[in-house]
Amino acid sequence: MSKLVDTVKQSTPGPADDVLEAVHTVMHLFRAQQYRVLRDGPHNVTHMDGKVLGFFARHPGATQSELATHSGRDKGQIGRLIAGLKERGLLEARTDDTDRRNVRLQLSHEGKTVQQALERQRRRLADAAVAGLSAGERQQLVSLLDRVRANLDTAP
Repeated sequence: MSKLVDTVKQSTPGPADDVLEAVHTVMHLFRAQQYRVLRDGPHNVTHMDGKVLGFFARHPGATQSELATHSGRDKGQIGRLIAGLKERGLLEARTDDTDRRNVRLQLSHEGKTVQQALERQRRRLADAAVAGLSAGERQQLVSLLDRVRANLDTAP
């Protein structure tokens, strides 16, 4: 008796899968190397911690709700991230003078130091990632990725 093989749920990855897998692999490697600098340090900064620190570096005095709206993340997740960063002394909170129900957040001195280290590492890795590519090749790569993003934006 011959063995039956169910091929309904099996699929062979195609060229489109190769493109997205390459993009995923590059970003995973980039993030791993970026956060390796601080992961083993005194603050154990994660990717999401870095995103929160970056937001408040760009928007000092913003609220937790503004971060949740900006990021599209769950308010509970944002609350836990902010609480952890405050506990570690990387974020400072102050009550809004005009509306005492709002709490304004900003980077502490230590938070600024961590954010600056992340930014230096990001720039160093970005330069390393495109080393050997001409200006034209970099622009072509950006244009192609913009087209991929636009395709995803309009996908059903």
